[in-house]
Amino acid sequence: MMAEQLAIKGGPKCVTKDPGDIFTWPIITKEDEDAVLEVLRRGGMSGTDVTTQFEREYADWHGAKYALGCSSGTAALQSAMWACGVGVGDEIIGPSLTYWATNLPAFSLQATIVFAEVDPVSLCLDPNDIEHRITKRTKAIIPVHYCGYPADMDPIMEIARKHNVKVIEDVSHAHGGLYKGKVVGTIGDVGAFSVMSGKALAVGEGGVMITDDRYLWEKAIVWGHYGRTRATVWTGELEEQYITAEDLVPYAGLPWGGYKYRMHQLSSACARVQLKYYKSRMEEIQKAMNYFWDLQEDTPGVKAHRPDADTGSTMGGWYAARGRYVAEELDGLDIRVFCKAVTAEGCSTGPGCNSPMHLHPLLQTADIYGHGKPTRIANSDWDVREGDKSLPVTESLPLRIYGIPWFKHYRPEVIEEYANCFKKVAENADQLKDIDPEE
Repeated sequence: MMAEQLAIKGGPKCVTKDPGDIFTWPIITKEDEDAVLEVLRRGGMSGTDVTTQFEREYADWHGAKYALGCSSGTAALQSAMWACGVGVGDEIIGPSLTYWATNLPAFSLQATIVFAEVDPVSLCLDPNDIEHRITKRTKAIIPVHYCGYPADMDPIMEIARKHNVKVIEDVSHAHGGLYKGKVVGTIGDVGAFSVMSGKALAVGEGGVMITDDRYLWEKAIVWGHYGRTRATVWTGELEEQYITAEDLVPYAGLPWGGYKYRMHQLSSACARVQLKYYKSRMEEIQKAMNYFWDLQEDTPGVKAHRPDADTGSTMGGWYAARGRYVAEELDGLDIRVFCKAVTAEGCSTGPGCNSPMHLHPLLQTADIYGHGKPTRIANSDWDVREGDKSLPVTESLPLRIYGIPWFKHYRPEVIEEYANCFKKVAENADQLKDIDPEE
């Protein structure tokens, strides 16, 4: 691309075409509406028949044995933690760079959170920073397939098996993604997903947990699914519950956690239709997003956040898509100025991702349950709190990451305009030297 006057300096914008519905998500059709209305009209909103059908289909889609529809991804994650034995004084290890629901449900289990570093390329939990954080209290490692990029699961699983620790995959960003050819969510002991309306598989408020471990699946049901504590009713596999040994039978019938975590059947009905078409829609998203990055392979300062094509790993539905910024290749240009200039070209973007959790007051000083000391360490034998600069990679990333468009359709002429916004700004970055990033 030849030198051009940037739009922020009065030049013409890159984006001139109407994008139409290229960003519209989810795709809702009459089939979705009819499925939801069928439940609504017969008053089946609080039942479980549609949900159990969805569970079967979701498990089959992933090649897993069991699935459990939950009220949210947060509920699925907490259920998975409890099923994996996380309780008073126990520890989980997870990334600080994530949505809060990955880790915070541990608080209500009276457990604590130990944060590990993330890899600067994948933005996922760094396997090299996990093992030294494992203690006698550690019960689970929770890798997040962050912004769709699959975490490096092989070494994580090796560490977990060595120390007899469970692995709970947070797949809320990566529905349908692959890690070395394996569907994410099926590699650890449990996979937990959010399927709220902004996600790649979007069905309304809801979450799903999948596993091949019948014991973990039934424990999760017992935790928060009143009326389904006879977990084997729909599988027909066993006459008696797996986990209700004689000493536990008196406790069957009520949810042990006192939670009501069942998935709403309007969401379940929508979910069955969305899942039916998800693979083809996901493949079109992948084609569009990969084309966007292919156009920018040689753009200075701009790096794709996606695994190499020859690894057998994919980004699933590309939820919360991001790019990596290398200021050094643009003479140190502040990312805030770069993003402001790209936005002026017609592609709205901004720096950042999730703010590092380990520095937030909630993880440092908050006494949520009245213990008389911070909840984070209320039941700990030692102070696990991390201070400033304790996770330098994680803390640096909000100024090295920026948002990119999330294309839902492969329309090259539209995608090219948006890709050119980044390319034009990067190749003419010298025009931005006089802009104050603090403005």
